[in-house]
Parts: sequence; C-alpha cells; structure tokens
Amino acid sequence: MKVLIIEDDPTLNKNIKEALSAEGWNAESVFDGLLAERLLKKETFDCIIMDINLPGRTGFDLCRNLRTYNTHTPVLILTAFSELEDKIKGFDCGADDYLTKPFFMRELILRINSLVKRSRHNKMNSQVNETIIAGDITIHPLQKKVFRQGNEISLTPREYQVIVKLCKTPGNIISKNELISEIWGSSFDANTNTIEVYINFLRNKIDRPFGKNSIKTKVGYGYYFETE
Repeated sequence: MKVLIIEDDPTLNKNIKEALSAEGWNAESVFDGLLAERLLKKETFDCIIMDINLPGRTGFDLCRNLRTYNTHTPVLILTAFSELEDKIKGFDCGADDYLTKPFFMRELILRINSLVKRSRHNKMNSQVNETIIAGDITIHPLQKKVFRQGNEISLTPREYQVIVKLCKTPGNIISKNELISEIWGSSFDANTNTIEVYINFLRNKIDRPFGKNSIKTKVGYGYYFETE
C-alpha cells in the first residue's frame, strides 16, 4: 500500500511514517501544501493523510483541488480543531474521514485500512454503469453526474454519495446510522448532526430550486426519497 503523508510538523510526520512503515506500507512524506499539490498530480496513492494547517496551501484547498481530478483516492484529514464546523468543512472539500490531534497511531492504521477497503469496494461497484432513476432524478454513476428535469446539479462528493443511497431505493427509509456506516465508515461519531447538515445541503440543491419536497424525514427512523 502506498500512502502520502502531508504534515508540516516534522516529529509527527516522522512518527506517522514509522508507524506506517512498520505495517509494511510504502509511506512518502511532504511538509507543505504546494509540494504536495505537485506530487499528487504526478503520482497515485492508495490513501492520503493530510493536515489542515499547511504552509503554502491549506489542507482544505489542497483537498478541494484534488477532487477536481481525483474523486476516488481516500483522504484522511488531521486537525487540531474539534468543532463540528471544521469537520463539515473538511468533508465538504472532499475528505473521507478525520482524526483530531492528538491521536493513537493504532487508530490511524485502523482508519486507513477501513478507508482503503471501502474505496476499493466502491471502485469495483462503480464499474457497472447502471443509470439510477428516481422520479425526475437521473444519476449516471460512472460520470458521477446528477440531473433533475434535465438540469445538471453540482454536488460535492459527499452530497453525491448521500443522494445515490437515497435514490437507489426510493420510498425505503435509510437510517442515520446506515448512512454514516456506508458513507463515512463505522469510526465516525454517529452522535453528531452531520447527516442532518448534508440532508439540508441536498434539499437546497435538489428540492427547493425545483419546487419539490422529495427528500423526506421520518422522525426517529431516518430519511427516504419520495417519488411522485
């Protein structure tokens, strides 16, 4: 497994690299955002560990730019902040998971294994280009494009994953825990209101501009997509 570590703290960078190398993984280190950006355009990795506060280019900007040409490599962000807003900002930029400093190296290893396993599973599933249709919504999985009434809707990677999950089985209730487990992984804190935030993002993009109310909440149970 090939992992890129983007962390400007030399001691933490070294400790992470040693922990990954002990697992038999090929770990490569960089210490600033600009160098990381150039490297990411030239090489491919199985996973990227990315600090938020980087010289040259912040982790948020780096992740957002990466997602314009690479939507599949999992990104785990490291942050000294524990506020929900910072985590949501990371996810909105295209990150797949986060760890708040300080953390145990064992947990980092477990998170990376989980992310890479899920990424490979999703990549295998995406090879089948089965168009998803739910009412007047059409989703093209290989192109990662969503249309409503013929109009393309711009979604972040996380918003896209949530709407795909809802539209695959219209009318079926998907629990909050099921969404978290499949999209964010079992290590994500299920007690946050992150799912509610993303549901609101989707309603603002998919429902309200079209005068619709398709994304429903069944209080105490979860969410479902209602077709007319």
